[in-house]
Amino acid sequence: MDLETLLDGVVIPVDKPRQWTSFQAVNKIKSAIRNHYGIKKKGQPGHNLKIGHAGTLDPLATGLLLVCVGKATKSIPRLQDGEKVYTGTMVLGATTPCYDLERPIDARYPYSHITPDLLESTRRQFLGDIEQVPPIFSAVKIGGQRAYQLARQQDNSDTPSPTPKTVHIHDFQITAFRKMENEELKMENSLPHPDNWLHEVADPSSQFSIPNTQLYKNPLGSVPPELPQIDFRIHCGKGTYIRSIARDFGLALDSGAFLASLRREQVGQYTLADAIPLDAIESYLEK
Repeated sequence: MDLETLLDGVVIPVDKPRQWTSFQAVNKIKSAIRNHYGIKKKGQPGHNLKIGHAGTLDPLATGLLLVCVGKATKSIPRLQDGEKVYTGTMVLGATTPCYDLERPIDARYPYSHITPDLLESTRRQFLGDIEQVPPIFSAVKIGGQRAYQLARQQDNSDTPSPTPKTVHIHDFQITAFRKMENEELKMENSLPHPDNWLHEVADPSSQFSIPNTQLYKNPLGSVPPELPQIDFRIHCGKGTYIRSIARDFGLALDSGAFLASLRREQVGQYTLADAIPLDAIESYLEK
């Protein structure tokens, strides 16, 4: 691809890895472009390279991130409005302050009453237009500042809540339900559990010694193996926070829930089948 074609506007679908922020992914691509085309001095074509992404993915989420280069940055608002498809896992019977594994579990709730029938009837409540409050740890703005910046600067209880909004859920499927029976639970509790049984996680006792700048390299919290889990697939409209759906789903079950994993499979017409691994961006530019 020649530089003129790139600057004329290219959308690069990228498969963002876990523990990378969307901003870090864009910066890596920008650096790869500068290196590939030898853009080092002011006045060179491409020095004022425009680049951005169409829709933030949380650091602990993976999947499709649309990176727009050159004149394609004008398409960002349109691409952000596209429908999206996510898959992932929710853990039931507990909550975290940020609704995912960035923070450790802060409360536990009963879950023995949760059955496939209850999951099915609750799932139906989350179809069509629903109202949700974006997570405190999100990119929405509160008083001109990003919510996640406020949340990390002060105690969660002092952080103003984002404004509720209406979003549209086209489809919500529960693709698996895992719940230990009593005998399995007794056997499981008799065995030692590795700290990284689901994810590579840091010792929760060290949470206050880890600087915020290192948080995404050392995600906190672990998932007790006795807690039930569901796998899901959600097809939704713009502005939907899947972490908020997890939080609200737990409440609707008269329990708690948080997101253990999330993968974005589709944005508008783009799918993961189109995506380029982030570490393959250099070979993409060569082609």
